[in-house]
Amino acid sequence: MKSFEELSEREILALAIASEEDDNRVYLTFAEDLHDRYPSTAKVFEEMALVEEGHHQMLTDLYQQRFGSHILPIRRGDVNFFIKRPPVWLTKNLSLDTIRREAELREAEAFGFYQKAAQHAQDPGVRKLLSDLAQTEQTHEEIAANLESTILTPGARAKEAKTSDQIFLLQYVQPGLVGLMDGSVSTLAPVFAAAFATHNNWQTFLVGLAASLGAGISMGFAEALSDDGSITGRGSPVLRGAICGLMTALGGIGHTLPYLVPNSVPDAFWIATAIAGVVVFCELWIIAFVRTRYMDTPFFKAALQIIVGGAIVLAAGILIGAS
Repeated sequence: MKSFEELSEREILALAIASEEDDNRVYLTFAEDLHDRYPSTAKVFEEMALVEEGHHQMLTDLYQQRFGSHILPIRRGDVNFFIKRPPVWLTKNLSLDTIRREAELREAEAFGFYQKAAQHAQDPGVRKLLSDLAQTEQTHEEIAANLESTILTPGARAKEAKTSDQIFLLQYVQPGLVGLMDGSVSTLAPVFAAAFATHNNWQTFLVGLAASLGAGISMGFAEALSDDGSITGRGSPVLRGAICGLMTALGGIGHTLPYLVPNSVPDAFWIATAIAGVVVFCELWIIAFVRTRYMDTPFFKAALQIIVGGAIVLAAGILIGAS
C-alpha cells in the first residue's frame, strides 16, 4: 500500500479515474436497492451515477492526452489516505440514512484527497490539475442537492417517509412488540406459580430468570427463522431475532427482579409480590401504548385485550401455585 506522499501525478489521475468509476457503480447499486422502496430517491442516485460517468470520461480523456492509453491499475484500497469502510452497498434493504451517509462520505473523501494533493504539489501544472479535480468533486455535493430538490418533491418525500415508517415498523417495532408481549404475559404463570408454591423469593427468582431467558432464546430463534426478509422487506433476520429475543427476556425479567428482595426481610414475599404486581401493570400499559402508537389500535381496546389476557395467565399461575 502506498502513502499519499508517494503518489505521482500519473498515479493520482489514474486513482481519480478509478474512484469515479467506483462511485458510479456504487450509486447505481444504491439506485437498484432503493427502486422498489424509494423510487424518487433511486432516481436521484441514477442521476448522480450519470454525473460520475461524465467526470470519469473527462478524466480518462485528460489522462490519455498526457500519459497514453494505458491507465495504471490503482484503487482507493492501494492508498492509505482513504478510510477503509465495510462495503455497505452489498447489503440489501439499507436504510435511507445509511445510503445518504455513505454517499456524503465518498464525496467528502474525494474532495479532501484532491485538495490535499494540490497543496503538496510542487509543479504548477500538477497543482492546477489537482485543484481542478478538487473543485470538480466539490461541485458533486451541489449537484446532488439540486437533483434532490428537483426530483424529491414534497409529495415524493411524504410517500417515502410513509414507506420508511412502515419499514421501521416491520423491522423493529413488530418483532420487539411480539417479544415484549410474549415475555410479559407467558412468564406470568411460571413466576407466580413458583412464588405462591414456595413463598421463597430466591427460588422464585431462579424460576423467573430461567423462564425469561428460555423464552427469549426460543422467540429469538423463531423470529429469525420465520422470514429471511428478502421478499417481505422485513430486514435482517438476525437483527429481528435479536430484538425479539431481547424484548422477550426483558418482559419476563421485569417482574422477576422484585423477587431479589432477601427472604430475611420481614414480609419479604409479599413485598416482592406487590412490587412484581406493579411491574406487571406497567408492562401491560407499555404494550397497550405501543400497540396504540404503532398499530393504530384504540388505547382502551388494546389495554382491555392485553389486561384480560394477562389477568387470565396471572390467575392461572397463582391458582396452580397455591393449590
